[in-house]
Amino acid sequence: MTTRARGYVTVTWPEANARRLARQHLSGPVPDLSPAEAVGAMLGTHAQVLSAAELSVGLRGAGLTRTDVRTALWADDPARRTLVKTFGPRGTVHLLPAADLPLWTGALSAVPTGPNPFPKDARMTPDQVEEVVAAIGAALTGAELTVDELSDEVVARTGPWAGDLVMPGFQEMWPRWRQVLHLAGHRGVLAYAPNRGRRATYTNPGCTPLPGAEAQAALVKRYLYAYGPATPAHFARWLAAPKRWAEGLFASLAGAGAGSGAGSGSGVIEEVAFEGAGPAWVVAGDTEFPAGPVRGVRLLPYFDAFAIASQPRERLFTGRAFERALGGGQAGNYPVLLVDGTVAGVWHQRRSGKRITVTVEPLESSEPLPAERLRELEDEVERVGAIMEGRAELTVGAVSVGPHA
Repeated sequence: MTTRARGYVTVTWPEANARRLARQHLSGPVPDLSPAEAVGAMLGTHAQVLSAAELSVGLRGAGLTRTDVRTALWADDPARRTLVKTFGPRGTVHLLPAADLPLWTGALSAVPTGPNPFPKDARMTPDQVEEVVAAIGAALTGAELTVDELSDEVVARTGPWAGDLVMPGFQEMWPRWRQVLHLAGHRGVLAYAPNRGRRATYTNPGCTPLPGAEAQAALVKRYLYAYGPATPAHFARWLAAPKRWAEGLFASLAGAGAGSGAGSGSGVIEEVAFEGAGPAWVVAGDTEFPAGPVRGVRLLPYFDAFAIASQPRERLFTGRAFERALGGGQAGNYPVLLVDGTVAGVWHQRRSGKRITVTVEPLESSEPLPAERLRELEDEVERVGAIMEGRAELTVGAVSVGPHA
C-alpha cells in the first residue's frame, strides 16, 4: 500500500505498475468497452502497423475484434467514425478518439520543436511551413487524396520549391513539403481517409484545435492518470518534446506550494515519491493504488502503448528482457510477453489464411513453462486469434525474426 514519508505519498513500483495495467484495461478485458474508449485509455494507439493497433485495441475489451476497430475507423457513414488515424505523439501515426481530436491537435501543435534535423538545403522557412500547411488544409477540404495527388495540389498552390526532391524517403527522394506532413496532422487539417485500393489517402477532418495551454494541461492530466507517477522527463520522452519545456509545464500545473508536501499546493498535479524514479507526479488527489500484486499472462503487440509509456523502463523490462525486448532502448520494437506485469519474453505471429501461428520465447528460464502458466498462455493465444478473426495456435521456442517483421 502507499505510504507517506516527509509529507509525501510514497509509491512503490508494484503499486504503480498494477494501477497502470488496470487503467490500461490489461488486468482483464472489459465488457462493453468500445474501440474509442480503449484507445482513449491508452492515450492513443500506435498505428504504423495497423494490424498491431487492432490487436492493442482488441486486447482491452471483451469480445472486440479487428472488424470493430475498422468499423470505428472507416465506417461508411462518417458520423459513425469514432476513431481517427493521424499523426500523434512523437509525430508517429496513431489512432485517436475522434471526440478527442481538438484536444490532441491543440496540445501537439503547441509543443515546441527541437533543432531542425534536415540538411540546410532541404529546410523550409517559417513562412514556407505556414504556406504549405495552409495548402494542405485547402487541398484536402472535402477531398480524399493520395500522397501524389496531394503533392500536385501543394506544389500548384505554393510553388515549384515545395516539390524539390530533397527529402530522403524509402529508397527514393521525396518532395520538400513532405517534411511538414505530420505538422499538418498536429494542426488538425490532415488525417487518413479510407485506402483507395492499397494506397493510403488523406482528408481534412475539419478539426478546430483547443487553445494550446488548455489542451496541454488536459493532456498532462490524462497522461498522469494513465501512466503516473511520472516525471517531466518521462512525459517529454513520450511526446519527443524538449525536457526543459516539460519541466516548465509541470511546474506551471503544480501551482503554489509545489515541493512542499502532498496536497499542499493549489495545482492540478501533485508531487509524490516514486520508487526508482525519485520525485514524480500524479493528478492532484489521485493517490490511491492497488494493494495486491499483478497476476496473469498477456501478449502485447508491436508498439503497444503500455510498453512504450511505462517508466522507468528498467523496472518493466528486467533481466534479459532489457536487451532482448527493448532492442537498443526503443520500446515497441518487439511484441512482448507479460507475466505478472513484467516483460518475460518476446513473441511473433505468422498468418496463413485463417491460421495464425503464435511463437512465444520466454527469456529467463530454460525450463518448460509451468502447467498453470502454459494454460494461461494458451488462453491468451486463443484471444489473439479471436481478435484477429483467425485460429491461433501456440508454439514455444526461439523467436528468430527481427523487430517490425
